[in-house]
Amino acid sequence: MATSPRAFERLIWWVVAGTRGGPTRARIIECLKERPSNASQLAELLNLDYKTIRHHIEFLLENRFLVRVGGKYGATYFLSPELELNYDRFRKIWEKTGKTKIE
Repeated sequence: MATSPRAFERLIWWVVAGTRGGPTRARIIECLKERPSNASQLAELLNLDYKTIRHHIEFLLENRFLVRVGGKYGATYFLSPELELNYDRFRKIWEKTGKTKIE
């Protein structure tokens, strides 16, 4: 289901700036932009607990920020086509939060 750019922008604000887990979700998005990965790889790259990564991945999947390729165990995650189209919006919003600047 396609979402208007403005509606997706509001969703980005909520997911990365309006929730406590926003900084972790932004880091996951950045990692996956550079290289699609599975949950174990993300946990290692971000130095976070595997269960924490799984929680945030499920949240990002439910909100159409990620897509999963392969079975649940060992699946590889990619940015969704919708997030790819709105990636510049994501970066601008994340940088506006002042929580961290994505390098």
